[in-house]
Amino acid sequence: MVEINVIYEGELHCAAVHGPSGSELATDAPVDNQGRGEAFSPTDLVATALGSCMATIMGIYARRKQLAIEGTRIRVGKEMSKDLPRRIARIELRIEVPLPADHPQCDALVNAAMTCPVHQSLHPEIEVPVEWVWAG
Repeated sequence: MVEINVIYEGELHCAAVHGPSGSELATDAPVDNQGRGEAFSPTDLVATALGSCMATIMGIYARRKQLAIEGTRIRVGKEMSKDLPRRIARIELRIEVPLPADHPQCDALVNAAMTCPVHQSLHPEIEVPVEWVWAG
């Protein structure tokens, strides 16, 4: 199990430390939820985790198949619900991969991304549309 230590600093700010590496990050409540929006919100981190997890799993697959996908870009958009309880309603992604659309590994890369652990962990009511752009 990975240990992450979170300290509430007050004023809706938190500091988190990743146990194994010592890396730190800060969170802040968003402006639309009483915060100042000075850092990622906790729900921003969920959306960020999805994009980076998809890229990571694609990278693992690409390394195994000796594919060059460095430079892949993922734009993530997060939308919160308008009703209560407050929750993530939609995470949309645009994934640009530097391979041609007719590359024989495209379907496998899509499958790798769509089966990443974060995507598999999201509540099924969260909409997750993905736009794929093959830019090779």
